[in-house]
This record gives sequence, C-alpha cells and structure tokens, in this order.
Amino acid sequence: MKSVIITFVIAFLVFEFIEHVVFPLICFIKDRNKRSNYGVTGMIGKVVEIKKWDKTEGQVLINGELWKAVCEIQLPVGGKAVILDIEGLTLKLKPYED
Repeated sequence: MKSVIITFVIAFLVFEFIEHVVFPLICFIKDRNKRSNYGVTGMIGKVVEIKKWDKTEGQVLINGELWKAVCEIQLPVGGKAVILDIEGLTLKLKPYED
C-alpha cells in the first residue's frame, strides 16, 4: 500500500513538472522568434476604412481609432486601403485590391 502511494506521489510530481516547466519552456523556445501582432508594427498589412480624404492625405479608421494617413494617389472616402508602413503617427497606404 505504501509503495502505491509513493508511486502516485512521484507520478503527480512528474506530471506537474512537465506541465509547469517543460511545456512552457517548449512554447517559449518555439515562439521566441515570432513577430509581434501587437503595437504599430502589427498594423502593417491590415485593411483600413477611409473616413476623410483630401488629395494625398486624410484620416482612416482602424481598430476603432482614427489615424492620419498618406497615399501617393487619391483614395475614395468610404473605400478601403492597406497599410504599407508607419512613420511616427502617420500611416502610409496603398489602395486595397480585392
């Protein structure tokens, strides 16, 4: 009976070690080189809705926020564009193609 209890305790400790040390370590090593989806760099490539536009600059809506944006060509209000780059608080756009 005593050996059965000791076996269960050892099995429990091994399981907890694997769950709380080994698995998180494997996930950390696997994900350490992934690019972050958060912050402004995660916005590159996202589609935005054009709210205001005048010639080559205007405002776009992304994630519920208005951002200043620029594009080399005129974009239609209500249309869509793709974020190419971010300089400071200004988004550089290109027209969205389906």
